[in-house]
Amino acid sequence: MGMIHTGCTTQEDNKNKQPVAVEGFERAIEEDPSAGWEPFSDRKIRVGLVGYGVCKFASDFSFQHHPNVEVVAVSDLFPDRCAELAKVTNCNKTYPSLEEMVKDDNIEAIFLATDAASHARHAKLVLNHGKHVAVAVPATWGSIEEGEELLEVAKKNPGLKFMMFETSCFRENLYAMRQIYKAGGFGKILYSEGEYWHYSAPGKGIGSYKDWRKGSPPMWYPTHNTAYYVGVTDQTFTEVSCLGIPSGKEVHQPGANVYGNSFGTEIALFRTSEGGISRQSRCSTTAGHGAETGRVRGEKGSYYDKYDGLVKDLPELKRPPLPPGVIPGGHGGSHGRLTDEFVRSIIEDRKPLVDLVSALNMTVPGIIAHQSAMKDGEWLKIPQYTW
Repeated sequence: MGMIHTGCTTQEDNKNKQPVAVEGFERAIEEDPSAGWEPFSDRKIRVGLVGYGVCKFASDFSFQHHPNVEVVAVSDLFPDRCAELAKVTNCNKTYPSLEEMVKDDNIEAIFLATDAASHARHAKLVLNHGKHVAVAVPATWGSIEEGEELLEVAKKNPGLKFMMFETSCFRENLYAMRQIYKAGGFGKILYSEGEYWHYSAPGKGIGSYKDWRKGSPPMWYPTHNTAYYVGVTDQTFTEVSCLGIPSGKEVHQPGANVYGNSFGTEIALFRTSEGGISRQSRCSTTAGHGAETGRVRGEKGSYYDKYDGLVKDLPELKRPPLPPGVIPGGHGGSHGRLTDEFVRSIIEDRKPLVDLVSALNMTVPGIIAHQSAMKDGEWLKIPQYTW
């Protein structure tokens, strides 16, 4: 079981303004993120946190600060990391592995900040032990079969919540797009774009447990960009043609990675279940402007930097307030809101924003897109997931 997270940023948990170490991990600067917040329950969810690697994600989503959470146990495979995680979350109970933690009947929910290659397997383990689970992205790592096996486990445990912590869904622009779409402000979306451009200079890439990041296919890690259609609409991608561009980096040379992958950039054209087209791009090898963003254009309006359209009576577009003490955090202030959404979904017994079906509909299209790139852009059908 690996404990490396999905990204990295400079850490100072008690501050809102922080230097950014990796593109896309900017912290939100909000005057008062708790303005308008009201308590909704006295219940505390007993949570276990797993994973304190390069990016310290297990502590970075503010579980330890949430008024409806009690962090009762932490775990990391490396004893020094486990001890540090226990210290920063003020937790007295530690486990040497997730496999040991899941046996603890006192734990109600577990947040998995483990290596991407283990996400589906770890989530199945948690659900099979009767606990709610939240997991960093993506839901499954290059394996459609593992993702579908996870869905079968979830269907057998309908009372348990699964949530993928897709950060783009609580970025300001995507959250606004979703509210506008639900209110009919776009109508049918004819065209959308999602971009995840994330540069790592030679020799300065993010470390990873057993080198799972090293040379990996770009579209195996697609959800920061595919969320700019699926997360806006709850619709799906149905078909894809994707082209890959070799990077020339050492990590993408023959035999340099376990994936046999030479592509550092993959650009995909998707057909959507609404009958529209979506361009999705994923790149980690070109210097310059970085982005985790997107745009939509519908029959009644569009959203680039703001809404421009025919519908004037729009709903509230501001993101929900956070409980006092919960830090908005990285990825544009999405971290704390993802935790709050997961906790509320358990207490209110409702579907979380990015449930497993939504997670698979964001993740699996990227796997198929890479298959298309390996076939020089051949159009391929995409599995459709529902409950």
